[in-house]
Amino acid sequence: MKEIRYFYTPDIRKSNELPEEEAQHAVRVLRMTEGDEMVLMDGCGTFYKATVSAATNKRCLFTVDEEMPQDPQWKGHLHLAMAPTKNMDRTEWFAEKATEIGFDELTFLNCRWSERKVIKTERVNKILVSAMKQSHKPSLPILNEMTDFKKFVQQPFEGKKFICHCHEDNLPELRHVLSDSEDAVVMIGPEGDFSEDEVALAQANGFVGVSLGKSRLRTETAALVAVHLMHLSHT
Repeated sequence: MKEIRYFYTPDIRKSNELPEEEAQHAVRVLRMTEGDEMVLMDGCGTFYKATVSAATNKRCLFTVDEEMPQDPQWKGHLHLAMAPTKNMDRTEWFAEKATEIGFDELTFLNCRWSERKVIKTERVNKILVSAMKQSHKPSLPILNEMTDFKKFVQQPFEGKKFICHCHEDNLPELRHVLSDSEDAVVMIGPEGDFSEDEVALAQANGFVGVSLGKSRLRTETAALVAVHLMHLSHT
């Protein structure tokens, strides 16, 4: 029995053709031909059973056999904001693993002590898409452009707002203050942490200081732990 393959088709409501990159993978790599079955993902919560109707070197057409709306896998909207790491491989690793676990939105922060001030979101988005397909998640996380810290904390957010930092002792642990039904946004700073001024500004805008536990974690590890805790509290 052939393994059913998953493909990302964000324009499925408008087109019965796989996007170029997905089509080339289906036809050239997987050698899919007319009559082969596949599952399409719109990245917005719905799967589609489909059949290849025509395949050439560069194109793959399909017919939709069944629309399959997916139930949400967790409650609330989970938003992670982090300062990207100097080594981009670590940030990309986080993006992949966080998508496999499950979350809704990712923002990169430009902080005072940030080691990376520019990021190519197009490459990160491809990693999110790949991880969504691999883990069979029905929704693609929203990916935002690099945002200045001050601008980010002054934006309106629904639900709870948290900033993870190491400037205070005896901060409440994130896992103890998360609600299982409310939206949540959690900020993770760079290797040098947020500055004291940034923490004060965040708290003045309604963010609550929290800890991720007693261990000192790298930025990407802290971000993944935060996503995992958010996900567990909302499933």
